[in-house]
Order: sequence, then C-alpha cells, then structure tokens
Amino acid sequence: MFLVWNLFLAGVPALAALAFVRAAEKRSPALVQAAWFALWLLFLPNAPYIVTDFMHLRPRPLVPLWYDVAILASCAGTGLLLAYSSLADVQSVMARKFSQHVGWLLAAAALVLSGFGIYLGRVLRWNSWDAVSSPLQLAADVADRALNPLAHPQTIGVTIVYGIALLLGYAAFRGSSPST
Repeated sequence: MFLVWNLFLAGVPALAALAFVRAAEKRSPALVQAAWFALWLLFLPNAPYIVTDFMHLRPRPLVPLWYDVAILASCAGTGLLLAYSSLADVQSVMARKFSQHVGWLLAAAALVLSGFGIYLGRVLRWNSWDAVSSPLQLAADVADRALNPLAHPQTIGVTIVYGIALLLGYAAFRGSSPST
C-alpha cells in the first residue's frame, strides 16, 4: 500500500508543474506562478523517492521476489518519469522567461535539492507536508545540516549521490526527447 501513496505523492509535482505552466502561459500574477513553482519544488523529491523503496524488498511467503521487483521497478520508473517530465515543463518555462542556461541551472539545482529531499525523507523521515505541519522542527534539521555539513557526512553523501544520479537520468531523458 505504501507504493500507492508514494505514487500519489509523485503525481503532485506533475500537477503543480502543469498548473505552473498554465499560469505562466496566461501571464498570471507573479505570486500565483511562484506559489505553483514552490508547490512543485516542495513535492518534487517525492517522485524519485520511490527508487529508495527497493530497500523494502524481502522474500515473502507465497510471493516470488521477481514479482515484487517488477512491481517496485514499474512504480520507481513511473516516479522518475513524473519527476523528469514535470522538471522539463518547468525548465521550459524558465528557459523562455530567462535563458536556456538559467533553465539548466534550475534543473540541476532542483535535482540536487531532490537528492537532499530524499535524504530528509528516507533518513530523517520528514515528509513534504511537514513544511506546513512542523515547519520549525524541519527548518531546525535543515539549518543544522546546512550550518554544520561536516557533522553530517551521510547528508552530503546521499544528497550528492542521488543528485548526480537524478541529473544523469534527466540528461538522458532530455537527450532522448525530440525537443531538448
């Protein structure tokens, strides 16, 4: 059941990106566009987070392991595609507003931040909605890691490894699409 919930959460940034694109096309007020962008960025790590669910794989009676691998791989792939397609949508808007260079800088920053978001979720067990329900506690954890990075080597490791992996995957995704 956790996969159903994680797929739902992976869909949030896709919907927020769609709303951001529509708001930009309609030239909605900057505050409206910023709100959709913030919602997209806040929930973006949920989409690739599903890849980390492989850690839950265990042999189960009466269920072959290959079946669980197939289910998890399809959900992880769906999460990655939702992340990459929503990022491509947001990147396109930013490239039109500013430049291709700014669009790619945004993409790289969003993917590294997603790596950090994966760390926050998988290791510290924070969720995207905690930014609203427990903002002070979440901010304290984030600030501690930002101000004392050497005291938290796992934070650096998880963020960099997932950030680079996501960036490489996104570059392949963009390189394989007709309009990069």
